[in-house]
Amino acid sequence: MNIAIGTMNKAKTEAVEVIARQYFEDAIFTHVKAASEVSDQPISNEETRLGAINRAKNAMNTTGAQFAFGLEGGVTEIDDEMYVCNWGALTVSDGTIFTAAGAQIILPKEIAQEIRGGGELGPIMEQYTKRRDIRQGAGAVGIFTQGLVSRQMMFEHIVSLLVGQYLFAFSQK
Repeated sequence: MNIAIGTMNKAKTEAVEVIARQYFEDAIFTHVKAASEVSDQPISNEETRLGAINRAKNAMNTTGAQFAFGLEGGVTEIDDEMYVCNWGALTVSDGTIFTAAGAQIILPKEIAQEIRGGGELGPIMEQYTKRRDIRQGAGAVGIFTQGLVSRQMMFEHIVSLLVGQYLFAFSQK
């Protein structure tokens, strides 16, 4: 089974591979840089979800795989608090699209202020932590949960939700 992953980000590709291997023994993975077609810093659940869908569709169109995953991180605001939000999409070669969201946690006010000023979470986090490649590893969620939940773990949860929806839908046919 050919599975495309619409990103080169290690935390995202590892999440897909870890979960997909549990359910699809013959999986062959292709990582492609797939456009999200949303802003570099998605600012709502809607925009973040659309970015995930676009990545999945673009990965499918580029590779012709049987499945394509798109994962997107963003932020959203609720009651004047900014939260990290994360979305995933799974496209199937028959045109079916599944979507799912992951955990959301509040960002510190100083981080939120920089994002509201036009900054992007990844570079802001690198400056805040004095560490490089935050989004390839722990991510903001890993930093702000003291490593209890890494970015990969959070995306694994989303991928599990996507695969679970697929397995349920196709068990009904």
